[in-house]
Amino acid sequence: MPTIASLQKGEKGIITEFSVDLIPLKLLEMGCLPGNEVTLVQLAPFSDPLYININGSHLAIRKETALQIEIELIS
Repeated sequence: MPTIASLQKGEKGIITEFSVDLIPLKLLEMGCLPGNEVTLVQLAPFSDPLYININGSHLAIRKETALQIEIELIS
């Protein structure tokens, strides 16, 4: 299953599943929830952190966290 970390710049996906225990509460409060659309906006040098857009909120998340959030790619 693809994750946020597998997105290429500009690609979009719908968050499908993740373990609540592994995701910081702040991300949940900012809209990182199943069913929400996520877009990869920019990658930092060495691909960590990732700069993403979730339903209009711009967030920077660590790659290790992005690997825990499964998505369904949309075109």
